[in-house]
This record gives sequence, structure tokens and C-alpha cells, in this order.
Amino acid sequence: MACMSVLTRDEAQLRAQFLDVHRYTVELDLTTGDETFDSRTAIRFTARSDGNTFVELKPAELRSVTLDGQPLDPESLLDNRLPLKNLTAGEHELRVDAVMRYSRTGEGMHRFTDPSDGETYVYTQMFMDDVQRVFAAFDQPDLKAVFEVSVKAPEGWTVLANGVTARDGDGVWQAAPTPPVSTYLVAVAAGPWHSVRTEHRGLPFGIHCRRSLAPHLDADADEILDVTRACFDRYHEKFEEPYPFDSYDQAFVPEFNAGAMENPGLVTFRDEFVYRSAVTDTERQTRAMVIAHEMAHMWFGDLVTLQWWDDIWLNESFAEYMGYQTTAEATRFTDPWTEFGVTRKAWGYDADQRPTTHPVAPENVDDTASALLNFDGISYAKGASALRQLAAWLGEKDFLAGINTHFARHKFGNATLADFIDSLASATDRDVHAWAESWLRTVGVDTLVPDVRTDHGTWHLDVRHLGSPGAPSPSGAARDGSSRPHRITLGVYDRDLHDERRLTLRERVEADLPATGDLRLTTSGPRPALVVLNDGDLTYAKIRFDAESFETVRTTLSGLPDPLTRAVVWNALRDAVRDGELPPAAYLETARTHLPHETDLALAQGVLAFAAGHIADQYLPPQDRPAALAALTSLCRDLLRRTEDGDHPGLRLIAVRHLIGAAAHPDTIAAWLADGTVPGGPELDPELRWRILARLAVLGATDEAAIAAELERDPSATGQEGAARCRAALPDPDAKRAAWEAMFAGDDLSNYLFTATAQGFWQPEQADLVRQYVPRFYENAVAVAARRGPAIAVAAGRWCFPAHAVDAENLRLGETCLRDADLTPALRRTLADRLDDLSRALKVRGAQPAAARQA
Repeated sequence: MACMSVLTRDEAQLRAQFLDVHRYTVELDLTTGDETFDSRTAIRFTARSDGNTFVELKPAELRSVTLDGQPLDPESLLDNRLPLKNLTAGEHELRVDAVMRYSRTGEGMHRFTDPSDGETYVYTQMFMDDVQRVFAAFDQPDLKAVFEVSVKAPEGWTVLANGVTARDGDGVWQAAPTPPVSTYLVAVAAGPWHSVRTEHRGLPFGIHCRRSLAPHLDADADEILDVTRACFDRYHEKFEEPYPFDSYDQAFVPEFNAGAMENPGLVTFRDEFVYRSAVTDTERQTRAMVIAHEMAHMWFGDLVTLQWWDDIWLNESFAEYMGYQTTAEATRFTDPWTEFGVTRKAWGYDADQRPTTHPVAPENVDDTASALLNFDGISYAKGASALRQLAAWLGEKDFLAGINTHFARHKFGNATLADFIDSLASATDRDVHAWAESWLRTVGVDTLVPDVRTDHGTWHLDVRHLGSPGAPSPSGAARDGSSRPHRITLGVYDRDLHDERRLTLRERVEADLPATGDLRLTTSGPRPALVVLNDGDLTYAKIRFDAESFETVRTTLSGLPDPLTRAVVWNALRDAVRDGELPPAAYLETARTHLPHETDLALAQGVLAFAAGHIADQYLPPQDRPAALAALTSLCRDLLRRTEDGDHPGLRLIAVRHLIGAAAHPDTIAAWLADGTVPGGPELDPELRWRILARLAVLGATDEAAIAAELERDPSATGQEGAARCRAALPDPDAKRAAWEAMFAGDDLSNYLFTATAQGFWQPEQADLVRQYVPRFYENAVAVAARRGPAIAVAAGRWCFPAHAVDAENLRLGETCLRDADLTPALRRTLADRLDDLSRALKVRGAQPAAARQA
């Protein structure tokens, strides 16, 4: 891979002081072949003084460059920078004619040919600094401009863009000029799309997917459009500034690296959100939330954009918070905060306890490579949690008033954290600046610990902080042991007088826990059976239980009436396991006791995922894994028996999926595959068939012939991924060798096929077979990341990492690699996180049961 310079903040600030960029005219020709496309760009800009600058471009071939009609030397392009020297103050026009490469890694202009029907699709992902893979640009978020984009496309294709597009007689599609937007938000998606179009509030709305997915999009079109319209209307109730663009298209595109991207007027989603197999209602809720999240970006991110990447949380935290809140308010999915609590929040807690943690709003993001590392559980989940806490602390009315002030002050411009806090402060008497300092500029997770005492008909509750002192993070921030202020709700529960297995809410008490000092309450009446700190999950903190409350949790957790309260409790148990305070087997026993009675799908999925992926796969030693899988299998069978009446199809689907994953013997699931159904349902759709075949591959109960037959039955893109996963999972030295070479010896695998192969390769059951590959991973990952760029670097670090090898030697190899190797930043960060997880797993395994404390 050619060397690529990254933009520093200092360079961006100097260029923003030097330039005003007015308009881009971009002409793309997608008819020139399968490997490259033509890109012609005219940029009109003003230099405020005499001086030098540069424009970014990463071409396959730079044909010509002219500045104000005078040719520049194409050979002056160094790495990805074309110098513009001796500019005079005033107006200028730069013209660039280049040949650009299509991508197979989801970066720049990604090209995909559908194996189902041979149709080809391309789409852009310009995020961060990938616009230069498509056209020449002054690539930084605070140099906004108007974009006029035209695309020449093959006959039969439709071209989508940020604005309404129209085709002329020569096969060229012209998009309406945009308002001023940042370079990273420009978008094009072209191909023989299947489209469903409508109109809402006078604006054209559309949803689009590959033709092979047309029946599945059509089946869900009403739901997707209903959610879109409901969120659109709700945002117009919340925000005084109207939707700022001329149309709203949502394109579900193949091999997309993220969940979705907020391109103004053309949101791109990974096309797994077009469901071709059965899904749970929680998965549909997640799709609705992502729709709401991306639409929130139309205001926060697109209308008002960060000035530099240190404020990425202004985009993502806001959209994450607003996505969940608006889904709850405007759609049929009324309880998304439970899923946030059990899934997204856990992601944030985990990220915030690693050495790579950083503040929600870091102060020293020096360049684009560093900024890319911050798209994690902190910028999304912790930031959204902080905003939820802020809304509770300010009140919804003042919170929205501050946001609307922010939009009015900065629309079609750029803003910083200081600007946002000033806007909020204008709407309240509370000290928002102090709140921001304690919540957004610090790292780590507070832990809230209760102490309950009784005397003479009263009970006393003391809540104290255990701050989160930690080693300095790469961002330079460190906790000094002090804590944040928290507005929390205390849930007080008694055992039901008529059913000891149930709990009833006695009262909820809202209270402010100061940053320094404890919270103390005295209440008349008997001691409650359970006190839940942070009931309602309005703050971001780990919680613990007093001894009697923990005993209640152990015996009566499923008797809590509110799923969000149960999410808080399950998260507390999860945290206690990860902190070495609760034995993993105790968590598994609690799941075995209470999950068969669970009704919330997000909770059932979240608990089973942690029990399987962390406890069975990593936290328990190998000799205890069979018993853990047996417990999970028994638990799933209980859920199957409970759902035989057909009233809980989502819960049944979750149980089937996890029973397949926990199967230690092939007979049952092989019979399901042969029969094409689970007894009592569901019938096996493609997703379940591939899931079973992958597990049979791990167990050595299938072969290449069966995989090839299944691929012939399902030759789709997901079928290709399923086959790659199964082949890599076969317990055969030749299969392992072929999978390894596909990932690391060649560069032919797309991002999705690379990931699928990696997912199949490492299996706990095959530790001896793949032992030789553990040391090879580090050298090979360094090389492939350097060759193929950030997207593959992250995939290699995340999915190719030998997480099953929970031993000191693997940790030593990884730490040596981090210390000695010349790593790309994306791989360094991903490996550091995986090694921290490995270190934690080793500590959990090493914790003596006698020393383990209750949660």
C-alpha cells in the first residue's frame, strides 16, 4: 500500500485560516472498467493572503492538474498531497483529472458484484479522510463547500447522491447542488438498485437495495418508511430548524464497514438490515434506532459539524442518545433503553476501563489517524449516557432549548465543545461548564457502593463513590480518584407477600450524589429486600449491592417487574465477574436460574451472549468449558419448552441460535439441518442453516462437499460468507492452512470475506490444531494492516486475534508486538484492546473462588 500522509490538527487550522472553499464540481465516470474510474474535479476557493497550501488526492494515475488555467506538474504529488505553491490572495480555480481505484475494503469507492445475479454496485464511504480516494479535496471538516456532482453510469443503473438526481440523454446523472457541507459527507451510490419511493412533507423519500434483496426490502418497506416518517416528524417537534436538505434517501449497501453513515440526504446502511431470514423484535428495534440515529445526524453533524475530530462525540454521542430516545418516543419500539443498557452501555464500560480509554471529549487529537481510533464505546455509549444524564439533570425542556440555540448559532457551519456548552448554558442556571469538565474531560467509570443499616424501625442508606483512578490514557487524561456528580434513582424493593419469587417496588427516590462526599438517606419502615442504585439507568456508573440485596438478586432476579431494572442488575453482575468479584460459574448459575423466566428479548440475548462469548469461551478454564456448554444447552432447552406454544417466537429464535452455538455433540443440530426445521419450529432459513453448518464444521461433523452443496443452495453474498466461515472452521490442517493464506498471503478477500474467514478460524475446541498459528498471527497482522489499510487492520485485530488462547505466552507475544513492531495506528489500538481483554480473562481465571466477593 502506498504511503499516505495523515492530516494534523495544526495543518488543518493553518489551512482553514488561509482558505475559503466555495464550490466543488465533481465529475465521475463509472463506465471505464472494473478496476478504476475517472474523476475530474474543479475546486473554486479564495486564498486570504499570499502563501502555500496543498490538496489531498490518492489516485491510480494523476493525468493533469491546472491552477487558474496553468498546468502543474503531476509528478509533484507526494504520498497523497499535491502542493499548491505561491498562491496570491484572491480567487482561484483548481482542476484535477485523475484515475481512481475501486475499493474492496469499504473505503473510498467500494465496488461489489452480487454473486446471486452478477449485478454490480458501487458506493462511497468518504468518512474521515477517504474522500481523496474518490476526488481531489481540501479534506477537513471545517472547510465546508457547495458540491455539484455528476456521474456517468452504465445503462440500467440508477445514481443516488446527497441531492435529487436526474439523468440526461448521455447517461450522465446530475445531482442537485448541496448546501455547504463537509468533504467527508459527500456521497454517491450507483447500480441497478431496487427502490421504493414515496413523499413526506413535500420531500421525496426513498429506500434502496440490491435487486437480489428486493423481496426482503418490499416485505419490510412499510415498517422502514413508517419509522422514517415518525422520526422525521418527531425531530421537527424537537428542533426549531427544519430538515436542511432536499430529499431523504436510505440505501442499504453491501459490505459496509459501519452500521450506517449519515451522508446528508443519502444515508447508507449495511444491507444486513434488509432481513432475509427471521429476526427478533429487538433486532427490528435496533434497525429503527439506527434509522433514528442517522436522521439525528442531519442536524447534529451535517447541519452543524464538528470543527476538528476531537469533537467527534458531538456527532456520535448526540445521535446515539437521540436515536434511542426518539425511537422510544415515536415508534412502536417503546423500550429501547433496555437494549442500550445491556448491550451498548456494556460496550462503553469495557472500553472505559482499558489502558486505551480517552475522555468523551479529548483535548489532544493530533491527527486523523488518532481520531479514527476514537470511534468506540466511549464516543457512542459513554457519550450518550452522559447526555442522558445531562438531560435528566437539566430537564428535557432546557436541554432542548440549548440544542436549538446551538443549531441557530452554527447552522451550515462548524462548532466546538465550547460552543455547544455555551449554547446549553444559555438555557439554564445550572453550571454546565463544571458538568462538562467532570463528565467529558475525564476517563474511567465510577463505582457506586451502598451500605444499608437498620435500627428501631428505620433503615439507613449510605451511597459512596469508588472513583475510577487509572493509568494515564493515550489522550493524556487520568482520573485522580475523584468522582463525577450523579443524578440517580434509588429503587427500593420488597418481596411479594403472596409470591416469594416476585419483588414489588416500594418506592423510587431521585437523588443527587455529589462528586465529593456520600449520599445519605434515612427512611422509616422495615429494611427492604433489595436496593438498586441507578434504577432506571439514568447515569453512567457501575453499581454494587449490599449483602442482603445480593442474596435477593441471586434468588429473585427474575421477579423484578421492570426489564430496565433487570438490565441494571445483570450489568452489575457482569461487571462483578469482569472485576474478579463474582466467580464466572456464579453468573452462569444465576443465568441458569433466572433466564428461563425472562420475557425481554434484549436481556435474554445479552445475558446469553456474555455467558457464551466471555464465560464459556474465555473466563472458565478449558476443563470447565464442557460443563458451561452443558448448562447453556440446558438453559436453551428450557426456553424452547417454554416457547412451544408459539407465543414467543423471538425468544425461541434466540434459544435456537444459542443452543446451536453451545452444541457439544452434533446429533441434534445435524438432525435439524437434515429435516430443515427445529421440532416445533422454526423452519430453518438460510441464516440458521449456515449457523448449524458452522457448528458442525467446528465439531468435525461436516465436510467440504456439504459446504459446497449448501453454497449451491444459497449462492448469495451472505452464503459466500457462510461458506468461508465454515471452511475456516473445519478441524483439518489443510483447511486451516488455506484459510490463513487467504487472509494473510493474498489481498483478494473483501472486507466481509476476510472477517468471515477469521470468525471461523479460531475455535476453543481446536486449540491444539491451531497452536502454531498463535505466534504467526502477530507478524502476519502487522504486514496485512500495513498493506491493506485501516479497515482490514481493524478486522485483523478484532477477528483474527487468538482470543481463545487465554495464556501468559499469548499475552507476552502480544505485548512484545505492541512494544517492538511498527504498527499502523488502527491495528495498534485494536490489539491493545484485545490484549487488555486477554489480561482480564487471565486475572478472572486466576481469582480464587474463596476470595471472590459478592457483587
